[in-house]
Amino acid sequence: MNIYTAIASSAGRDARAVSSDGKLDVRLALQKELGGNGNGTNPEQLFAAGYAACFASSMQLVAGQKNIDVSDASVTAEVGLSPNGNGGYQLDATLRVELPDNLSADAARELVEATHQVCPYSNATRGNMPVNLVIE
Repeated sequence: MNIYTAIASSAGRDARAVSSDGKLDVRLALQKELGGNGNGTNPEQLFAAGYAACFASSMQLVAGQKNIDVSDASVTAEVGLSPNGNGGYQLDATLRVELPDNLSADAARELVEATHQVCPYSNATRGNMPVNLVIE
């Protein structure tokens, strides 16, 4: 049983994407690198924004359970699009996690790895696309 379901519709990369409640309404455009004009956002940017926000929120949950203050932490997601060698495309992601300086390297790595097990985006992508975790 879902505790929340997001609903959005779009007619493609050169259209709009709109959520059912109207809170999201963005113009999409095919990236210049794919032959488009790039005058709008794209699915990869939306995925990167969602992944970064979800991972950061998940990290706050995990850190709270470990009594670690991560109020100054941030996550930057880089989502790449590349040919898959079979006529289609594939995604990859790098998550750059900035943590407070007072965490040891081991504690930081443990926190990020634990978060990667909790985050819904990480759980959805695991085994489906490469995700590189970088602590900065």
